[in-house]
Amino acid sequence: MKMREIIKNVYWLGAVDWDRRLFDSLIPLPDGTSYNAYLIKGKEKTALIDSVDPPMTEKLLEQLSSISQIDYIISHHSEQDHSGAIPAVLELFPSATVLTTEKGKDMLTNHLLIPEEQFKVVEDGEEISLGDKTLRFIHTPWVHWPETMVSYLVEDKILFSCDFFGSHIATTDLYVTDEGLVYEAAKRYFAEIMMPFSNIIKRNMTKIAELKIKLICPSHGPIYDKPEFILNAYEEWISDKRENLVVIPYVSMHGTTRKMVEYLVGKLAEEGITAYQFDLVGGDIGKLAINLVGAATVVLGTPTIHAGPHPLAVYATYLLNAIRPKIKFITVIGSYGWFSNTVKQVVAMVPKLKNAEILTPVYCKGYPKEEDFKALDQLVQTIVEKHKSLKLL
Repeated sequence: MKMREIIKNVYWLGAVDWDRRLFDSLIPLPDGTSYNAYLIKGKEKTALIDSVDPPMTEKLLEQLSSISQIDYIISHHSEQDHSGAIPAVLELFPSATVLTTEKGKDMLTNHLLIPEEQFKVVEDGEEISLGDKTLRFIHTPWVHWPETMVSYLVEDKILFSCDFFGSHIATTDLYVTDEGLVYEAAKRYFAEIMMPFSNIIKRNMTKIAELKIKLICPSHGPIYDKPEFILNAYEEWISDKRENLVVIPYVSMHGTTRKMVEYLVGKLAEEGITAYQFDLVGGDIGKLAINLVGAATVVLGTPTIHAGPHPLAVYATYLLNAIRPKIKFITVIGSYGWFSNTVKQVVAMVPKLKNAEILTPVYCKGYPKEEDFKALDQLVQTIVEKHKSLKLL
């Protein structure tokens, strides 16, 4: 795609990656993604904001072929999908200066071997003039690495936000046109990447709340020409508000745990509680993460293998630790053949969910019997009372 003008002398450039289906060898990309860079032509100087993932370098260089000079390369975030093409851009424009944070300089020096003399460290709130346009740099650490920052084009009221407010979605639309599609993609992005840092993001949201913003230009996904759409979504996701939702990730080997899960889901529905049943075998882990953003309760279903939980259940507990959703209650259901210590092992695997209360688990020997279903009924009533205590019912 060719460079596209956003407003006079401000351009989108980069690459749309239609076919990528996995990010960091970990995160599913059902809708592909994009790597957005931006070019600002001032009367005196020209600035390139971020770059593209290394495999897309030639596309970026082709878009820059008509540009005679770049004075500044602004690196908001040193992860390769944003910074990977900077060395190639520096070969094309060797006199350009890379503007980044102190930690950004250290990381770009180590990850991409960019010489130290190419850098200028910018402080929080510092501004540079391009002649008739002014860029202000705002440090936003842990959104989502320790070195991250954003840039604000003062005269045009544009926020260049990098990963902040991003969405993994491939589209030819320059701006958001399908809010439903982008909302889910942005929520998936938040859940998988930003949610562990929700408390820090609250502080960074306060910093950008002081700005008058007409456009938000992220490094993944379309531009927000109605900024309140994504700003309001983030305010909800980082808030303490929880939904009347029980998320049930589970794995079943011979149908026993599945039977317990299906029974639990039905009983929760009867009580007016939304349940999200998620089979860990072959499921899109991103869908699970999306539902964890606002869930009040998690029930993990797992059988026992030898002397412990199923490996996929272990993976689910690792995911909970990694993304740290704001759940208030958690428990385990499942079955065993001859060894029943699985529950203790699972509970020990979620130490970072410090604010989550552990509810009484339900574990049965063999196929669930009458007393096991009664125990599930009791678990449902416990969840009902807990959700009422949060005024969710």
